[in-house]
Amino acid sequence: MSSMRNAVQRRNHKERAQPVEREKWGVLEKHKDYSLRAKDYNEKKKRLKILREKAAERNPDEFHFGMIDSKTRNGGQKLGDRGNKVLSHDALKLLKTQDAGYLRIMAQKTTRARERLEQELVLGEGRPVELLRENNIPGTGQHVVYVGSQEEQNSFARAGARGKGDEDGSASQAGGERSNVIPIADERILKEERTLRKQHKRLQEARRAKLEALRVRERDLTAAEQELEIQRARMGNSIGGVTKAGMKWKVRERKK
Repeated sequence: MSSMRNAVQRRNHKERAQPVEREKWGVLEKHKDYSLRAKDYNEKKKRLKILREKAAERNPDEFHFGMIDSKTRNGGQKLGDRGNKVLSHDALKLLKTQDAGYLRIMAQKTTRARERLEQELVLGEGRPVELLRENNIPGTGQHVVYVGSQEEQNSFARAGARGKGDEDGSASQAGGERSNVIPIADERILKEERTLRKQHKRLQEARRAKLEALRVRERDLTAAEQELEIQRARMGNSIGGVTKAGMKWKVRERKK
């Protein structure tokens, strides 16, 4: 009985769409969407309520294992030992020396990359875009014939001179076949040249963007290297500086 009831074709109930005047508000929310959103909202609301209760009932003097390695300063600020060992003065100077060497190497690599990219950009600006046919022959629209000796070249030149006067008549006799092929070939060549020019332009724009990024990176690396050099000099008491209290000091050389 149930199989016969399922065999009967039922009406397809379609959901109401968003009216045209309310399309700016996005997709129309259905009841199932509202149910999911309300359920998620209520769960978050219950979770926040539980957290507020825990925070209100919390005992600050209750023991926890973080109290073992922590201490307070001035009765309020908690200080914890994270297990970090204090480096010696000489070890810290050595680390800063290694950092300065790394920054110096990276700055040199960035400088070489910038100079190479500048050369490519300059060469690309002055290089004309031309379409090459087979065997790297520029597309000038001329037919190139290769001969083996001077005699063949002279005979071919005489044959071409004799046939030049017959070209007009032969072209009219051959019909519109040759006259139709040449404009199509020229149009294809122009289209390919336009494509190459666009590609060349995009390549140059990408090079300019990369060059600007390399210049910024080189400037930042140089500034970081100079700052490290100043810190190492201050640690070695070879230059002056400013204390935490704001007092300026400088190294005075012994009079000879």
